[in-house]
Amino acid sequence: MSVSKALALLGALALSVCAANAQDAFPARPITIVVPYPAGGTSDGQVRKIQEPLSKLLGQPVIIDNKPGASGALAAVVVARAKPDGYTLLYPNNGVVITPLLNKKAGYNALTDFKPVTTVTSVPMVLVTNKAVPVKTLAEFIEFARKDPNGARYASAGTASYGHLATARFGQMAGIKVEHIPYKGEAATTLAARTGEVQMLMTTPSSAMMGQVEQGNLTMLGVATEKPSPVVPGAPTINQTVPGFVSEVWFGLLAPANTPDEVVNKLNAAVKKVMTDEGIRTWLLTTGALPQTSTPAEFAAIMNKETAQWRDIISKYKIEAE
Repeated sequence: MSVSKALALLGALALSVCAANAQDAFPARPITIVVPYPAGGTSDGQVRKIQEPLSKLLGQPVIIDNKPGASGALAAVVVARAKPDGYTLLYPNNGVVITPLLNKKAGYNALTDFKPVTTVTSVPMVLVTNKAVPVKTLAEFIEFARKDPNGARYASAGTASYGHLATARFGQMAGIKVEHIPYKGEAATTLAARTGEVQMLMTTPSSAMMGQVEQGNLTMLGVATEKPSPVVPGAPTINQTVPGFVSEVWFGLLAPANTPDEVVNKLNAAVKKVMTDEGIRTWLLTTGALPQTSTPAEFAAIMNKETAQWRDIISKYKIEAE
């Protein structure tokens, strides 16, 4: 072998070793997690709960950067365009998949601009009805709705909100006609269901809404999880009556596309370790959430499945963002 070829080979090996060492050294500086919603909200609260233990585990500060705006698109674009090195991450919910389906100018593609790291938590949707509706079970409610030519009126926190899409999908799978009545915010939807302005509400189980169930003003018809959920003890699963219907708000961690697998795997392992902490798990349960981590591949499959699912519902019901 010539001297020049030997030197070239040594140079290539040196670069390879340096690259490997760089990956092993991750993280070597602070990591920023961009939250698409304002401080004080559900996403913000969850990520701040795991901020300190995650920082200790990784050996570097974890910085939270709230960038609300454009239904989460503002934050998503920032992370999608960031350097794919694991130092800029996104903490979205299902909205990261839904927003570009509703807005072609969102500025990102949820399936190609990100590399899933792990889901972190999930919050189940529950279905309740006004106490005046003469039913006690979901099967009775479906029969009640089928007999009414107008179907059933339902509330959501706004046009194109997750509740809007999820209930439209429920109506499709249950074979009933549903009429959407949009409100501004979750509190207004609970009030609408309690007063009888609407006949049903599918939403996350807030303390206010669950309080109305306990007082007998609302009837709990079911929880939209695959198996019974400790978030709503005793509630039957909707899929017992409507096979295949599962609807949960998930929260997860995404990195820019092309982030090295080694970095993604290290972040995945760290988050999973943090989520085994009993204090964190107990705190999450009080907020209506459950730890629900995954592999990167499992998270990618969830995002792919929901993209197809929500695209179908948006098209069928001609849903447009306000």
